[in-house]
Amino acid sequence: MSIKPTTTDLQWTDLDQRAVDTARVLAADAVQKVGNGHPGTAMSLAPAAYTLFQKVMRHDPADAEWTGRDRFVLSAGHSSLTLYIQLYLAGYGLELDDLKAFRTWGSTTPGHPEYGHTTGVETTTGPLGQGVANAVGMAMAARYERGLFDPEAAPGTSPFDHMVWVVAGDGCLQEGISAEASSLAGHQKLGNLVLLWDDNHISIEGDTETAVSEDTIKRYEAYGWHVQRVDQLPSGDLDPAGLYAALQAAKAETGRPSFIAARSIIAWPAPNAQNTEAAHGSALGDDEVAATKRVLGFDPEQTFEVSDAVIGHTREALDRGREARAEWDKSFAAWRTANPERAASFDRIAAGELPEGWEEKLPVFEPGKGLATRAASGKVLQALGEIVPELWGGSADLAGSNNTTIDKTSSFLPAGNPLPEADPYGRTIHFGIREHAMAAAMNGIALHGNTRIYGGTFLVFSDYMRNAVRLSALMHLPVTYVWTHDSIGLGEDGPTHQPVEHLAALRAIPGLNIVRPADANETAIAWREILRRYTKVFGKGAPHGLALTRQGVPTYEANENAAKGGYVLVEAEGSSGETAAPQVLLIATGSEVHVAVGAREQLQAAGVPTRVVSMPSVEWFEEQDQTYKDSVLPPSVKARVAVEAGIGLTWYRYVGDAGRIVSLEHFGASADAKVLFREFGFTPEHVAAAARESLEAAAR
Repeated sequence: MSIKPTTTDLQWTDLDQRAVDTARVLAADAVQKVGNGHPGTAMSLAPAAYTLFQKVMRHDPADAEWTGRDRFVLSAGHSSLTLYIQLYLAGYGLELDDLKAFRTWGSTTPGHPEYGHTTGVETTTGPLGQGVANAVGMAMAARYERGLFDPEAAPGTSPFDHMVWVVAGDGCLQEGISAEASSLAGHQKLGNLVLLWDDNHISIEGDTETAVSEDTIKRYEAYGWHVQRVDQLPSGDLDPAGLYAALQAAKAETGRPSFIAARSIIAWPAPNAQNTEAAHGSALGDDEVAATKRVLGFDPEQTFEVSDAVIGHTREALDRGREARAEWDKSFAAWRTANPERAASFDRIAAGELPEGWEEKLPVFEPGKGLATRAASGKVLQALGEIVPELWGGSADLAGSNNTTIDKTSSFLPAGNPLPEADPYGRTIHFGIREHAMAAAMNGIALHGNTRIYGGTFLVFSDYMRNAVRLSALMHLPVTYVWTHDSIGLGEDGPTHQPVEHLAALRAIPGLNIVRPADANETAIAWREILRRYTKVFGKGAPHGLALTRQGVPTYEANENAAKGGYVLVEAEGSSGETAAPQVLLIATGSEVHVAVGAREQLQAAGVPTRVVSMPSVEWFEEQDQTYKDSVLPPSVKARVAVEAGIGLTWYRYVGDAGRIVSLEHFGASADAKVLFREFGFTPEHVAAAARESLEAAAR
C-alpha cells in the first residue's frame, strides 16, 4: 500500500480552489432551499469530484454519450449534489436554476441520480453498493468491447481503452453487494477500474465505530486491488495534490483495480456541523450555512453565488473535452481504416442491429419429444453464439444447471489465470456465487453499451438479486435474467429451493417482463423476441426474466403468437372434431401447460369444448390491442381456469368471478417432481374438476 503520493504535476490555482469552495456553498444552498437532502458529503468531497472532472477524466461535456469517454459512477447516490454540481460547472447542460430546483417535482436534479433523466448521469444510484457493482460491470464490458473490436492493440493504445471511476462511501462498502463485486473485480484484474473511498467515518447513526471495526484497506488488498491512502491537509480538508497523484498512479496500474482511501471530514469546513451525523442527511440551517460562507470568503447574504471567473474557468472543460474528442476521433478513424470488417461490426452493434440471418440460426424443436426448457435455452444460446458475437454472459456458479455456457472453450478470465479456457476477452462469464453482484454488474454492462448481456441462477435466488433487478427495470436496461428451476418441479431439493411466490413478486416490478415458456419452441421464440426488442432502441427497452424448467416437458408445434405473450395453443372442438366455440378456457404457463392440455382431453371427451391458452408472458400479452386479447380470451366465456405452480396472485384479473385458479399457496416439499405435482393438485384430473366448478359458477 502507498500511504500518500509524494509527487504531483497538478496545476492548482486560486481559481481552482475558489471553484471547489463554490461547489461547497452550492451544495449547502441547494439543500437549505429545499429543506432536505445530504449536504455534508457533497461539501467534503468537492475537491475529489472537481479533480476528477476538471483534471483527470477523459470526457466531453458536449457529448455525454461519446464512446471513448471515461465513465463516472457516484455509488454514494445520496450525495447527488456531488455529481450535479460538477455537471453544472463542466457544462453538461445543468444550470443554476436546476440546482435551485434540487429534489423538487419535474426537476433534472432529483434526490438521487437517475440514468436517462439527467445528462451526464451514467447510472441510477441510491441503494448503497449498487454503483460499485455497476462500475465493475462497466469495466468488464469495456474489456469485452475491446476484445470484439481491437484485441491486438497494446495496452493504452486502443480507442476502446478508457477508465471507470467510482466514488463510494462508508455505507457502500458496508453493503454485502460491494464485497461480492469487489472480490469479482480483483479476481478479474480489472485495471481500468478505480474506486475512491470517501472515508469520513460518519453514517446516519453516528461514528462508524458503532458498526465497523475491520481494516477496509487490508480487505481490498486481500481482494487483489492496488491500494493507496491519501492523507488530509493539516486543515482537515482533502488534499487535491495527493488525490491527483493517487488517481494518476491508479490510472497507470493496468494489472489490478485500484482502491484509494481518502480520509475526509463530512461537511468540512462548516464550523459546527462538520464531522456530525446531522450533516449527512439534513440541511445545515441558515446560521450554519452563513457561517460556512464566511469561513470560505463568500457573502453570507447571497445564495447560489457563482462568479463569472469561476464558471468561465470550469467551463473550459468544454474546450478540453473537444480537444480530447478530436484526438480520439483521429485514433478511431485510423482504427477504422486498418480494420474495415471490425468497423462494420462496430457500426452494426452501435446501431442496435443484429447480424443478417441471425433468426435462421435459431433451432426449431421436434414436436412430441420431452425437453426441459432450460436445456432448450442452452441450445438457443449456443446457436446464437455462432452469429451474434456481442452476446455474452454466464451464471452464478450454476452454468451446468442453468445451461448458460455460450462457449465452453472461452472463459472471460484475465491474463495469468491458469485455466486452459481463460481468455481476457472470453465469451462465458463466471460470476461465482455472487447473485446480487452479478445482477448489478449486468446492469453496468448494459449501461456501458455495445454488448448484450445475460446471466443465470435458480429462480428462487432472484431474491438475492431483486434490488438490482428493480433498478434494471427502473433504467429500462436490456438485461436478460435466465432463471431456471422455476417451480416445485425441480423436485428433491425441497422448499428452500422451490420458488412459490417469485413469479408473482417479479411480475409486480413495473417494467420487468417475465417469460415462462411452455416448451422448447416457446423458449426459442422467447429468446428471439427478447433480442428483437433490444434492437428497437439499443440500451433502452426493458429487462426480461426467463423462467425455465429443470424437468422435461412435451414439445408442441412452434406458434409465432407466443411472441405476443399469450395465444391459443389448442383450440376447442365440437363432437365431430371441428373447431368450436369454447365453453371453458384453460390458461397456463410453463410446465403446467401440458397439464392443462391433459385436462382439455378429459373435458373434450366429456363433451365440453375446451380451449387451452398458453401465456408465457403476461406483460407481452398486455401490450397487445384489445381485439387480439379478446380473440384469445373471449369475454363471453366466463368459465376459466388459470394453472400455475406458484401463488395465484397474477391470475385473478383473467379468470373473473366465475373462474378458478389452480395454484400453490404454500411452500413445497422434498420429493420427486411427479409426486409433488400429484400431491399438490397439478394434474389433469384436478384442473378438469376446477373447470367443472367454473362452468357451474358461470351458469348461475
